[in-house]
Amino acid sequence: MPKTSKWKSALNEYIKQSDPGRIEKANAWKVAIGLQDVDGLKTSEYLLDTAKDNIEGKIDFDSANARISRYYKEKEERNEQTEEKEADIVSARIAQLLSSKTFTFSPASLQKIHEHLFKGVIDKAGKIRTYNITKKEWVLNDDTVIYSDYRDIIPTLNYDFDQEKAFNYNDLDKQDFIKHISDFTSGIWQIHPFPEGNTRTTAVFIIKYLKTFGIDINNRPFEDNSWYFMNALVRANYSNFEKGIYETTEYREKFFSNIILGSKIELKNRHLHIDYSQSAKLALWSGTLDENRVISLIKNNPKITLQEISDTIDLSLRTVKRISSKLQSENILTRINGKRYGEWLVNVSVKDI
Repeated sequence: MPKTSKWKSALNEYIKQSDPGRIEKANAWKVAIGLQDVDGLKTSEYLLDTAKDNIEGKIDFDSANARISRYYKEKEERNEQTEEKEADIVSARIAQLLSSKTFTFSPASLQKIHEHLFKGVIDKAGKIRTYNITKKEWVLNDDTVIYSDYRDIIPTLNYDFDQEKAFNYNDLDKQDFIKHISDFTSGIWQIHPFPEGNTRTTAVFIIKYLKTFGIDINNRPFEDNSWYFMNALVRANYSNFEKGIYETTEYREKFFSNIILGSKIELKNRHLHIDYSQSAKLALWSGTLDENRVISLIKNNPKITLQEISDTIDLSLRTVKRISSKLQSENILTRINGKRYGEWLVNVSVKDI
């Protein structure tokens, strides 16, 4: 098991307490700090002390933000290193936003979030970019996603938000909800409306949006797997036909399944890398005879039902359900697009039996 970060261990102590106010604020700080991994940033001991004072009610969020700003202003006046400045300032601001009950669903709100998070930290906070960008991505061997042309940003954002406002969520099961919300998230991220800070801004916006649905959100993926979140969005918006690489929604739907359903799907960044082969996946897993038989049927017919599997290989439906649940928990199988119209994804290479 990896060693738990010091900040995570410290904040987890508040989660164990029964005070709802402290738990809510501790969760907000955990998400805020965890999201800094998106850009490889680390927070300081000073931020952790400030977070503790805020959680314990010694200072409010405005005072916490003022304290952090003052701390770095004094360091700069003394010509001291301030390499943790961005992570600390943005973390405090994210925690404040996540603890606020206010939210407006609009492109303007997305801009306001970006402005609030990065004002004084990066140039043109809250401003739509006025030039085209590329970004080298580790998961793509330093290739880039094709982001929206800067001239199309505002009309495309307006279109996506209008489509989302008009979408009918009635009678949508949770699997279909996961697919839809991950589509919307991926779309606004691919637009990349700002020069920097797009992934953290998108994450904060989506967390606040999800709360409007009354869903009991599991924030652990944003705390522990924020870099996976970004890489999943990268893979959902990248194709290279010459290399046989295509856009895939698999990874972002796994991420949102852990958030919305509380699933325990393993989220490993190496699985998203374009060089991660099916044979490498197979090397990590070896199933029983019955498990291989189930996977073989699903591989040949991704839309097959559990009842059809039961009838074909003469296993009880209860056994097939147990096997499918186990394989999903181990990230060997993934179910997408819901129960009624969905299908299976096989995440390992298995010979037909």
